[in-house]
Amino acid sequence: MKVAPLKSSFMLISMLGFMISVVYTAFGKLSETWGFTFGFVFALMFVASFISMTHAPIDQQLKMAEDFSMPRRQEYHKTSVHHK
Repeated sequence: MKVAPLKSSFMLISMLGFMISVVYTAFGKLSETWGFTFGFVFALMFVASFISMTHAPIDQQLKMAEDFSMPRRQEYHKTSVHHK
């Protein structure tokens, strides 16, 4: 079974979405059917992100972290060049 590493924002969105759907359903702004559906989808997203976090190969995660931080390094090098 291949597991793709997911970004941490995916987990954050799943947690926030689940909490918001529960609160909206509890206060009656969202029907129980839609509240359950949204809660179920966001719970599945959370489970997927947790599986990805525990089973993904570390090499792919490190490569994604390098790709994510590379634009900042290039930007820093461009601004740190001193002209004489």
